[in-house]
Amino acid sequence: MGGTYELMMIGSMPVGGAQPANVVIGEVVAMVFAVKAGMEVEQALGAAIIFSVFGTYVVTIVFTIASSFNSWCDETCSKGETSGVSKAILTDVILLGGLFAVIAILAYFAGESIQPAMEALSTKAAWFMSGLGVAGGMMRFVGFGVLLKIMLSNDMWGYFLSGFAMALIVGNIEALSAATLVIVAFIGIGVALSNYFTSVNIKEAAANAGLGDFSDGI
Repeated sequence: MGGTYELMMIGSMPVGGAQPANVVIGEVVAMVFAVKAGMEVEQALGAAIIFSVFGTYVVTIVFTIASSFNSWCDETCSKGETSGVSKAILTDVILLGGLFAVIAILAYFAGESIQPAMEALSTKAAWFMSGLGVAGGMMRFVGFGVLLKIMLSNDMWGYFLSGFAMALIVGNIEALSAATLVIVAFIGIGVALSNYFTSVNIKEAAANAGLGDFSDGI
């Protein structure tokens, strides 16, 4: 069950704050259905999908709440204290773990009977779910913005734009779209390894020629 679910969700990875269907809660619930209700693997996986989607909404809600901790953490850090950050992290973990536990317990005790109710809730509260979806969509841009602020330098723009274009191209090929992130990640690893070994060779050549050492930046 675990291996099948991981293979099914292999392309659904949270990157830069973007939240796909939640793998953790979906796999827990699928396991509960398979063991407790005696479902076949395929049936349990199908029944757990709705819980995966609700897991995404839970993560979005927790991230939204946790964002309010930032000013508190900044204030305590400016005073040279770490207690604020520790409390914020602990609160975030307890909140997320508690909500996940609620979903898992509901699946364990209510099982299949609660699934239609959750599907009905998704339909009747479509406005709420849509709002959470918009919030989740915004997170990916905020997350990538933070990553770029830290890591991006002028000589990296070519790689960034190339990776973006590659993701769009691969994502629109039906046979490859499910593994877009994995494919682009392997391409990125290949480019990084090539640049690394090229840089090492240049350094060695410069050292052998008596030109001295130099640094690369990020």
